[in-house]
Amino acid sequence: MSEAKDELDRLMRVFLGAFANTGGSRADVGAVREVFIPQAMIIKNVGGELVVYDLEGFIEPREKLLAGGTLTEFSEWEVAERTEIFGSIAHRFSEYGKSGFLDGEWFEGAGRKTTQFVRTPEGWRMSSMAWDDV
Repeated sequence: MSEAKDELDRLMRVFLGAFANTGGSRADVGAVREVFIPQAMIIKNVGGELVVYDLEGFIEPREKLLAGGTLTEFSEWEVAERTEIFGSIAHRFSEYGKSGFLDGEWFEGAGRKTTQFVRTPEGWRMSSMAWDDV
């Protein structure tokens, strides 16, 4: 496995792990700032509703949701991925699963993410992401 692929794998683990609050742990949504470039675009395209976020617009409501008791025992994980790297750019198409309690009701879900990466002077970072849930 290439050094670049290892780093992209690590960025995805940090991103998905930032939302976990299982077993009484606290989500570290701020870690999302460490894996994205500041100018990142994050897009939710679920059920025909397109929502485009900048980095802070994505982080803020998730911090409240995960810290305020609305979403508990939440985790999200990658089930499969296909990554292509060319020089200083990369793309990853991921299948993921997720589960937790939303307003006290257990749920399980799945979906797909498309993530773009760029190599910066500080190393690889995510530049954009879009997702759709099943």
